[in-house]
Amino acid sequence: MNPIQFYTSVDVTLSEKLLEVMYCIIGLISMYVAFKNLKDKENKNSVGSFVFWFDLGIMFVLGKWLPALVDGILLIILVLPPILKKVSPGNEPEPTLEEMEQNNKKIGAKVFFPAVCIGLFALLAAFFTKISPLVGMSVGVFVAMIILRIYSKSNTPSVFLKDCRRMMDVVGPLSMLPMLLAALGAVFTAAGVGDVISSLVSNIIPAGNVTIGIIVYAIGMAVFTMIMGNAFAAITVMTVGIGAPFVLKYGADPVVIGSLALTCGYCGTLCTPMAANFNIVPVAILEMKDKNGVIKKQVLVAVVMLVVQIVMMIMMS
Repeated sequence: MNPIQFYTSVDVTLSEKLLEVMYCIIGLISMYVAFKNLKDKENKNSVGSFVFWFDLGIMFVLGKWLPALVDGILLIILVLPPILKKVSPGNEPEPTLEEMEQNNKKIGAKVFFPAVCIGLFALLAAFFTKISPLVGMSVGVFVAMIILRIYSKSNTPSVFLKDCRRMMDVVGPLSMLPMLLAALGAVFTAAGVGDVISSLVSNIIPAGNVTIGIIVYAIGMAVFTMIMGNAFAAITVMTVGIGAPFVLKYGADPVVIGSLALTCGYCGTLCTPMAANFNIVPVAILEMKDKNGVIKKQVLVAVVMLVVQIVMMIMMS
């Protein structure tokens, strides 16, 4: 199915079409960042940065329509600049201290309203429409831009693009990690990793002992999330390998077990650099000297919460 057939087909839902439009917009922004870095003479890795961001943009815009082999080649090209350390932030001037102070006096706490719009529209889409929450989140971003424009006429489209470029430069290749890790979870499941884990765990968990099954399942979720950096990627593998045969099989409530298994995974999220958007990106944005500073502050909380989740799973299952 080509793009014209996709967008005109009655078999394709409105949500799918809007989601694809959102991906195209993301891709175009990525290409903008690519060309800005290529023209940036102060970026010592301007070519590598261009290759990374432009390649990423092509995959977002055309990835759905390209043959799988071409997408695979583009993905390999995409990871080469980060591996060779050829992606670096460009020189996008930051707002001066005077500008920030003036905006703070003018806008103050109202600056949080645009941020709330993003999550609010995602929830509205999830609960009250058949449209993907990702589309709702994108609508929230545009609403937030309109509100910011109302706050100050100086918030022109060029300002949003420059700030977007600055943010993407700071995050860099780490922006791809959540998506790659989520895909890795699907690959692991298809490859039968869950079945392998199940055969190994069967030698540890006594048949019919749901309590031990829950403990191993919960700890496994935390550990596997630490490895993969994504609880949603871990839960498919761990549920197939441990949750289904050693817990759900014996009558445990799947709604309770599934929900709390995810929160156990989130405890692992707090303890791993693989969860880049939670633990590494803040370090980069705040320019912290200790790259593991965020993780170190969260480990104790994660351990306590994991114990609480396990107790809740045992009591409520």
